[in-house]
Amino acid sequence: MKFIVSSTEMLKKLQTLGGIINNNNTMQILDFFLFKLDNNQLDISASDLETTMSAVINVESENQGEIAVPAKLLLDTLKTFPEQPLTFLVLENSVVEISSDQGKYSLAYANAEDFPNPIELQDASKTVITADVLATAINKTLFATGNDDLRPVMNGIFFQFTAEGLKFVGTDAHKLVKYSRDDIKIDDAADFIMPKKPLNLLKNTLSGDESDVLIEYNDSNAKFTFNDFVLTCRLIDGKYPNYEAVIPKENPNKLIIDRQQFLNSVKRVSIFSNKTTHQIRMKIAGAELKISAEDIDYSSKAEERLTCDYQGDDMEIGFNSRFLLEMLANLNASTVQLEMSLPNRAGILTPVDGLEEGEQVTMLVMPVMLGNS
Repeated sequence: MKFIVSSTEMLKKLQTLGGIINNNNTMQILDFFLFKLDNNQLDISASDLETTMSAVINVESENQGEIAVPAKLLLDTLKTFPEQPLTFLVLENSVVEISSDQGKYSLAYANAEDFPNPIELQDASKTVITADVLATAINKTLFATGNDDLRPVMNGIFFQFTAEGLKFVGTDAHKLVKYSRDDIKIDDAADFIMPKKPLNLLKNTLSGDESDVLIEYNDSNAKFTFNDFVLTCRLIDGKYPNYEAVIPKENPNKLIIDRQQFLNSVKRVSIFSNKTTHQIRMKIAGAELKISAEDIDYSSKAEERLTCDYQGDDMEIGFNSRFLLEMLANLNASTVQLEMSLPNRAGILTPVDGLEEGEQVTMLVMPVMLGNS
């Protein structure tokens, strides 16, 4: 088995696939890439049992065969080469020899039969989404997902496909983000919960790409096919919480403000907040927003005043500054709107501008109870 391949093309594909491989694998074979050669086409796979990703590379060869190659050793070697053709030659003593312009390198390979088989999707539904739309949806919602082993459904993004459009939701019970597209309709309604790791791989690979992604899914697995890649993963099992029920419908108090100014102010004031609660206090009256924070333990406090466009009753509400900062940083808008009803009800943050046609972003942040000042 012998093939010739571009060093930089192989490195680029392997760096993407390398995101699958865990640092501490229970099975040694999971530290390897699977190489499947079929004449001029080399199919490379990486797996952690839950998620498998493969990529196709064009090579020069007239051979067929398959081996498993140690991932870290190969990646570390490829990173050192300038663009050049590399020749891979599989020898009989379980060694693969790589020849470059500079020299020769030998590494031990493993039996391909030990590599886990990819999951086959039975009775799968299908839909097609533009790569950049999917990457944006993941970007907008992934930061809001949880890390709670007792509530695994909150640790991923909820995909909801309907005839009205697409919805992607992330929540950890303190904050919630819903990203919607009403310009893409799906005939067969479906929903599933995608785990974080494959979402991060998709986000990094798809961003800025205008090509199509074929999504296939059933009750337990999902498969994403795009460009030269195929990603298959196990879905999170369970019922997603009724997120619509927690979004307050009546929010008479509306604050409209410059996003960057608001973000910078919260960032500065939050430095002086309690290091455990990260609490900031917002007092809104007329066209003035007063943001303050205090850490009694260290006798430190800060206060800033901003002008804003406010319609509603004077009110005082507290938020965890970290959640508010994450949300404001995640929006592309120059102006944002914060809708509120009562100091103990969630606030709804939405962009006023900066959205594409058919795109909607709704962010919900739970308040923190304020002590009397």
